[in-house]
Amino acid sequence: MKKETKLINKIKRLIRKAGLPRWLHHYGPKKYEFLHHALAYLVKQECRLGYRRVTRLLRWLSIKCPCPSALCTSFNKLPLQIWQRLLTATLNTPLNLVAIDSSGMSRPLPSPYYYKRIDKPYPVEIPLKLSIAIDTRTKKILSLRLRSKKAHDIRDAKYLIQKLKTKPNKIVADKGYDAEWLHKFCFGKGIKTCIPTREYGHSIHKMWSLRRTQKIKQKTYGRREMVESVFKAIKCKFGASVNSVKFSAQRAEMYCRAITHNLFFIITRLFERTHTNHNLYIYP
Repeated sequence: MKKETKLINKIKRLIRKAGLPRWLHHYGPKKYEFLHHALAYLVKQECRLGYRRVTRLLRWLSIKCPCPSALCTSFNKLPLQIWQRLLTATLNTPLNLVAIDSSGMSRPLPSPYYYKRIDKPYPVEIPLKLSIAIDTRTKKILSLRLRSKKAHDIRDAKYLIQKLKTKPNKIVADKGYDAEWLHKFCFGKGIKTCIPTREYGHSIHKMWSLRRTQKIKQKTYGRREMVESVFKAIKCKFGASVNSVKFSAQRAEMYCRAITHNLFFIITRLFERTHTNHNLYIYP
């Protein structure tokens, strides 16, 4: 039970660091703390379980856990600010180079055989738009944004930069983020950019454009591949689709996956490390 106690203490420190309240409500019986809810959410995403299975698992381990209906209700109603503060609490290193990119996530849809059986055409899937900013040194997710509709990648760039805990030295992104207003926004905050210029077919840049003054280093731009590896790790570990139906729950699920991803080394240390290989894991 020592490993389970270490995990509970880690979640306690995370909630305390985020400055979150002990209880989710001011009224009603004080039976389950926010600690018990947060622990169930992280274990649910890490082990890819349902609400009933994660409740059964934690109670088998003699860990206090709410009922499945209470977990589902609180998961859908938790405000976005709580998830953002929890994600920020997992970061404690200064930022040097930040990579930004976006990808798609699938929605839960019924089986095509079910649509065929009820004589209805199979619907066209509308993917979710996920944009993240990561630290290229530790591969931790710094900020994210989930959209329910299709949008250009650059629309979430300003939001991701504003949600960073500390100011980075440089931001790297692909050609989809090439825009003069984004370079001016980063320049106003004292952040250097490493974004290649798109080929428009004709010269539209003036001499005073910030895009003409920046110098692209291939070694720095090569660090952009780190964000692709983070997308690959998230989709391989948690799946390429979300399990929730409501958009608020889908957004909470992505934040919960990002928090679990940032705590990956600690969770590996608690559950997978043996007593003989103490120096095999190097933590950032």
